Amino acid sequence: MAITTQQLIQWKQQGRSIVALTAWDYAIAQLLDAAGVDLILVGDSMAVVLGYETTLPITLEEMLFHAKSVRRGVKRALIVVDLPFLTYQESFQQAMHSAGLILKETGAQAVKLEGGYPAMVETIARLVQAGIPVMGHVGLTPQSVHQIGLRQQGKSQEAAERILNEAIALEQAGVFSIVLEHIPADLANLVTQKLSVPTIGIGAGPHCDGQILVTSDVLGLSEKHPPFVKVYTNLRETITKAVQDYTVEVRERKFP
Repeated sequence: MAITTQQLIQWKQQGRSIVALTAWDYAIAQLLDAAGVDLILVGDSMAVVLGYETTLPITLEEMLFHAKSVRRGVKRALIVVDLPFLTYQESFQQAMHSAGLILKETGAQAVKLEGGYPAMVETIARLVQAGIPVMGHVGLTPQSVHQIGLRQQGKSQEAAERILNEAIALEQAGVFSIVLEHIPADLANLVTQKLSVPTIGIGAGPHCDGQILVTSDVLGLSEKHPPFVKVYTNLRETITKAVQDYTVEVRERKFP
C-alpha cells in the first residue's frame, strides 16, 4: 500500500520515526523504495547532483522530468517534489500553476515550498485549500543562500522564536509536515513538541519525528557534503575503482 500524508501524521502520534531520502532518477528511486524508505523527496538539491553550484539554477522543467522518472520507480513511498526557485514566490497564481503541474504530470503526491514568512504562509494555505498537499521547510532554506548563506540558523533567541513561529504558522496553514534544516537540536525539539504534524530533520538533531538526507551524500557520491551528514558507504571510490579496472582490461585486451 502506498504511504499517504495522513499516515505520516498518524506515525507522529504513534511515535514511529519517518525515514526520508532524496532521489533524482528511476534506478535510485527503485532502490530506496525497495529498501523501505517512507518518503522520497525529489529535491532541488538535485541541482548539485546535476553539476550546479547551488539549488537556484534548476528549472521547473528539469524537476518535472526527474520527478516522472522517480515516480516510475516507486510503489510504496510518498513522493514529494520541491518547487524550484522563482516558480512560486511571485504570486499565488504562479505557485498554483507550478504545484498543479507537478501533481498532474508526475504523479507525485505533494510539493515542498521553502519559507514561513507571512506571504508564503498565505500561499501555502491557498494551495492546501485547493487540494494540494504541501510540506513546509524552515531553518536553513537553501534557495536563500545568497541572503543567509549555509550557516546554522536559529542560534539566537530572536531567530529561534522566529523559526518556531513560522513552523506554527505553517501548521495552521495546513502543511502535513515540515522540514527543519540545520537548526540547533534543542530548537528542533521545541518545534517538534509544539506541532501536531511531523517534523523531518536534516542537521537538526535527534528529536525530530523523522530524518532526511541527500542520498548522494549518504552514498558517498558527493564531492563534498554538510558537516551533519553521515556517509554510509563510499561509492565514489567503488565506482572509480570498477571503471579503472574495466579501463585496464579493455586496453590490455583482457575484456571481453
